[in-house]
Amino acid sequence: MLGMDRATARLRSSRDTGEKVAIVGDYDVDGVTGTALLTVVLRACGIDVEPVLPNRLVDGYGFQETQVHKARGLGCTLIVTVDCGTTSTPAVAAAQQAGIDVVVTDHHIPSPDLPQHAIQINPRQQGCEYPFRDLSGVGLALKLGQGVAAVCGRELPTTALLRVACLGTIADLVPLVGENRVIASLGLEALRRTRSCGLRALIRNARLTPPFRASDVGFRLGPRINAAGRLSTPDHALELLLTRDPDRASELADELEQCNTARRAEEHKVVEEARAAIDERDELPGILVEWAEGWHRGVVGIAASRIARQFHRPTLLLAVQDDLAVGSGRSIPGIALYDFLKQWDAELDRFGGHPQAVGMTVARNRLESLRAAWEQAAKWPEEVLQRRYEYELELKPEEVDQALFDELNTFQPHGMGNPHPVLRVGPLEVQGGIKVFGQGHRKARAVGPNGGDVRLLAWTRDEASMVSLEGTFEVLGQLEWDSYSQVPVFEVTDSRPAA
Repeated sequence: MLGMDRATARLRSSRDTGEKVAIVGDYDVDGVTGTALLTVVLRACGIDVEPVLPNRLVDGYGFQETQVHKARGLGCTLIVTVDCGTTSTPAVAAAQQAGIDVVVTDHHIPSPDLPQHAIQINPRQQGCEYPFRDLSGVGLALKLGQGVAAVCGRELPTTALLRVACLGTIADLVPLVGENRVIASLGLEALRRTRSCGLRALIRNARLTPPFRASDVGFRLGPRINAAGRLSTPDHALELLLTRDPDRASELADELEQCNTARRAEEHKVVEEARAAIDERDELPGILVEWAEGWHRGVVGIAASRIARQFHRPTLLLAVQDDLAVGSGRSIPGIALYDFLKQWDAELDRFGGHPQAVGMTVARNRLESLRAAWEQAAKWPEEVLQRRYEYELELKPEEVDQALFDELNTFQPHGMGNPHPVLRVGPLEVQGGIKVFGQGHRKARAVGPNGGDVRLLAWTRDEASMVSLEGTFEVLGQLEWDSYSQVPVFEVTDSRPAA
């Protein structure tokens, strides 16, 4: 991997000379887990380490000059970034001017103008011939940690590191193929035997029991780690991963639980207000752009993903405060949102992200003109904007059983790049009525004309996920394991009357 030899040599030198090293991570699950992993590994190698995480509301996204000042105040002469920095030219230059060397580890699309003397580890950078380009931020932290341990002659507890690495890898929605699939699979298996009191407290609060699946990280563990960084500072999430005090771990897990509850409330507010504004439009444009004062900038990204899913349009939501708007965008299959918005990079204060997810900061007085320009340019092919479901198997109800679940289960873990096999099953009729639980979620037992007993589970995360289970119908969805009833259940994505 390009830059790895230089980075490991520089970190070994910091150990030999007694330098202090700052690890500057991002505030999401990927950045926090990567920071925790690298902190543990470098300390085990005898390196004096200080983790520095940003406050989303104060510092904004990415590696900033603020973190340079903090590192300098701590007496650090080397900064290692995790999951950020590849487009942070001003911050890297400020560090170098302050006499601080910089090692950037990041998986986002790199900027071509990063200062020359900075060491960069990013498989996407020009000239890097590493065969797997899709490692997450924590995946790169794992690689760097392994490299430093090797040059320092230190044996690493790889299984323990994979438990942490799998969290960021799965939650950051990188493709679960290649090395990511290995990290996720081995990490999930090792998670059931974790001795980390922080992870044990987190798992207990999430009410999870092994075996753990990628969906447990994506919908239960990841959001709890993310919640602290979304609403304020991720420091408590980092402390949870690093603490060895069970009592403190329980306190921190409870705090993250409270943050997650507050996060859901803020997210609901943004989704409802954005949806109401969109519903007032006579015709939907190719891209949905909304903003408002009072929106919490920490939740606009996840809210945008819900709006994009409901209206099947790329969506950009921005929280306005004073003269600036900070926002996040999410796309739909077939549209590379990053490439589309990159054309207006010069008009944005800050911009970065992935093909399907972006973040930006823009002057408030530019929003109207930019929205008009984006809507005018967003002329996607009609077939892209048609909601389509592709399925792998068409089955009769009597074919959906434990044996099928066991066979499909061998394809785990599922995620981006390796989605659940989608099944089409029918005709079905509900027997015994529909049970409603939680926030409008529904359970039912359905049978086919020639037998077969299919347990249906229909999650209601928003209006777009509402499906009909009336009359004789067929369903699209996936087989999942219900840890409560200890049987396979069919999670319904969509339904329609049977032909």
